[in-house]
Amino acid sequence: MNTKVANAQAEIGYLSLEPEIVTNYTGSTAKKLGYVRVSIELMIHDLDQLEIAEHHLPLLRATAIEIFGNQPEDKVKSLTGREDIRLSIKTKLQELMTQETGSEIVKDVIFTKYLQQG
Repeated sequence: MNTKVANAQAEIGYLSLEPEIVTNYTGSTAKKLGYVRVSIELMIHDLDQLEIAEHHLPLLRATAIEIFGNQPEDKVKSLTGREDIRLSIKTKLQELMTQETGSEIVKDVIFTKYLQQG
């Protein structure tokens, strides 16, 4: 009986937002800009939804770039701020995918590389 339950569960897939994201963020003064370079992997609820997520990759990527670009320097540089950004991206991507496809599709957002300077 447990085997049937295990087989019925969806297989999680992963999708890279490639190439890695490089964008500016606002520094401590209006004249000071910093940049962030991030590699992002999306955890997809089901392998069957991977193709749907790939189709919407430009929207997903643009949304992540926009969210990073609107972050203040202290948030980009702190660990708790980084987690807030990750959760913001996850929530926004889930909202967009629900609007576009009727399904959340994105289960989680994972930063596999995170470099900032500024």
